Amino acid sequence: MNIDNITTVDAVRNAPTASVWIHDDGGRAVAGFAGKTGDCVTRAIAIATGSPYREVYDELFQRNKEFATTSCGRKARLTTGRGASPRNGVWGTEVARPYLLSLGWTWRPTMHIGSGCKVHLRAGELPNGRLVVALSGHCVAVIDGVVHDIYDCTRGGTRCVYGYFRCNQQVFG
Repeated sequence: MNIDNITTVDAVRNAPTASVWIHDDGGRAVAGFAGKTGDCVTRAIAIATGSPYREVYDELFQRNKEFATTSCGRKARLTTGRGASPRNGVWGTEVARPYLLSLGWTWRPTMHIGSGCKVHLRAGELPNGRLVVALSGHCVAVIDGVVHDIYDCTRGGTRCVYGYFRCNQQVFG
C-alpha cells in the first residue's frame, strides 16, 4: 500500500481554505502608468476605497515628500534614495497609516510580537467588507473575502496577515 496517497481526517481539516483572487491593477493602466513597480500600497488603497489611482498616487506622493523632509524622515532619505514616488514604495506607519486614518478607516492588528500567525490571507479568516491588508513586504486590497491584486499573493492561503485597515462607512461611489 502506498501511504503517500492516504488522506487523513486531520490533513483535510487543516488544509487551507481556497483563496479567491481577481487580477486588478486599481486603475493604474488607465492613469497612464506602465511597467513593473513597487506601488502595492497605492493600488490597494485605490481598489479598497474605490478612488481613482491617480488621486491616491498624488496624495501619497505629497505625503511621502513631506515625510522625507522632516527630521523623522531622515531614515527615509538615507535608506531609500529613490525619491518620494509611491511607485518606489510608501512608508506604511509614517505615510499610509495616517492617510487611511484621515479617510475614516481604522487599523486592526492581527499579529503581535511573539504571538505567531493567527490570521492568513484566505477565505473566511478576514471580515467581509473593504479592507487594505498588510502583509510581509506587501499590501493588498480584499473585498468581501476576494483578493484584488496584480498577482495571486495568497501563497495558497498560507500568507500571514499582519493587520488590516477597514472602512467605517459602507458607502462607495
